[in-house]
Amino acid sequence: MTKKSSLFVLLPLAVLTACTSTPNQAPVVERPIARHSSPGPAPAPVQEIKDREGYYTVRKGDTLLRIALDNGQNYRDLVTWNNLANPNDIKVDQVLRVAPPEDAPGVRTAAVVMPPDTTKIPPPPKKTEPKGDKKPYTDGAMADLQGDGKPAASATKPVQVASAKPSAPAQPAAPAMSAEDRDVSWMWPSDGKVVAQFDEGRSKGIDIAGRPGQQVLAAGAGKVMYAGSGIRGYGNLVIVKHSNGLLSAYAHNRAILVKEGQTVGKGQTIAEMGDSDSDTVKLHFEIRQQGKPVDPSKFLPNR
Repeated sequence: MTKKSSLFVLLPLAVLTACTSTPNQAPVVERPIARHSSPGPAPAPVQEIKDREGYYTVRKGDTLLRIALDNGQNYRDLVTWNNLANPNDIKVDQVLRVAPPEDAPGVRTAAVVMPPDTTKIPPPPKKTEPKGDKKPYTDGAMADLQGDGKPAASATKPVQVASAKPSAPAQPAAPAMSAEDRDVSWMWPSDGKVVAQFDEGRSKGIDIAGRPGQQVLAAGAGKVMYAGSGIRGYGNLVIVKHSNGLLSAYAHNRAILVKEGQTVGKGQTIAEMGDSDSDTVKLHFEIRQQGKPVDPSKFLPNR
């Protein structure tokens, strides 16, 4: 083959080689193909559970006994009202009835004042005088209303209620007390020094120091609605219901001397002081009004 013909053969090969080579080209990196899937539902924002009146939504750590105590009810009633087969088997987010249904036997309700029959009684003339303000129940308000037997001021003049301590912060209104609640007579449940005062956010009652076996007395007449050790932190506990709205609790006992359903009198021995579920011998005493802890010193007599 001549030199000229060889040149024609090599030239196409050089062109082919140049086309197949990729000088100065960035390396190829294989990337996974993104697969688009339908996004799942966004987590629901955490919201505070608000229970409607007469019902309670079970939270983590709740027990039926604790729920009953916090709502001023007998746990056996909660079992009945909610048709619970096992009182120890309640679940988070379960909604429980904590107030008696209207058709429950033995339910005591406040008297209802019916409106007058407008077909027989002519409507009263409209008043143009200032309207009196409604005040929440407090001991001071009751004293103002009861007065000293003098006739009330004329309705034509607006009543001005002066605050005894204008600089003091406003206190939340106490639950309304029925006549039955006010009729309950109280006494101290045991002798001894008060070593812890009422604190709604912590102790929810008072602690009375004593010796092992010291008598624990019913602070008022009533019916035993619980006697046992099923509420953590209370040890051997007795709960006495005194009225439809008031109950008292006696915790950390060494021994319980009464049974559920038993009627007890004011001053009757119901337990022996001890240190169950406590690091010292003491009586933890609570008074609850409509399930809400209240300061026992406002009920117990001075000593």
